[in-house]
Amino acid sequence: MPASGDLFDPSLIVFAVLAVFVIWKLRSVLGMRVDRESRPPARFAPRRPAPAAVAPAPGATPVSEAPAPPSGAQRWEGVAEKGVASAWSGLDAVAASDTNFDGKAFLNGARRAYELIVTAFAKGNRETLKPLLAQDVFDGFSAEIARREQQGETMETAVVAIDAATVDAARANAGRNEVTVRFVARLMSVRRDRAGETIDGEQTRKVVERWTFARDPKANDPNWKLVATQAED
Repeated sequence: MPASGDLFDPSLIVFAVLAVFVIWKLRSVLGMRVDRESRPPARFAPRRPAPAAVAPAPGATPVSEAPAPPSGAQRWEGVAEKGVASAWSGLDAVAASDTNFDGKAFLNGARRAYELIVTAFAKGNRETLKPLLAQDVFDGFSAEIARREQQGETMETAVVAIDAATVDAARANAGRNEVTVRFVARLMSVRRDRAGETIDGEQTRKVVERWTFARDPKANDPNWKLVATQAED
């Protein structure tokens, strides 16, 4: 330790240097913290339209131009036959009442429903049929299944192929949209008696049927139900 008469203590220099270092370090850390807490740049920020004086690149779509919605002649192409005017105008009405309606998606669903209903009916699977059919249609199907059960008959049906499925008619009613699909399909079915003997055995046969599906456009349930069937001679 220094003598009591010394006026200068060298250790003060060390403490002074440490104090300066600590102050500098705190300012450095505080400065980094402020930077980190600053507002980050927005992600996926919308692009501003290019100035009118700037020409777009060859083949590029100008930012200010939005793709035109498909016209009536294009909207239902591949969904309904062009010669069936009632189908096209009816689909327009259905789409107007249900903005989520997609013609091609509807047809894909109708194809799956056709195969599912045909096979479920042959197997007598009421549980599968119930949510797919309107009540009166389900009652008719269920009565035929009950008749087969009472007779001890069994039936097997396979959808070999759906050659065509197009909208044949459509209409928008108050609280109910209806779309009729014309199916051209090839089926193979066999009916057997209680002993397992074949009653009716068929090779692949062509069938043409019109199935009408319906749905309330304001309902939360997005599924369509089968409300009518008609075989074409």
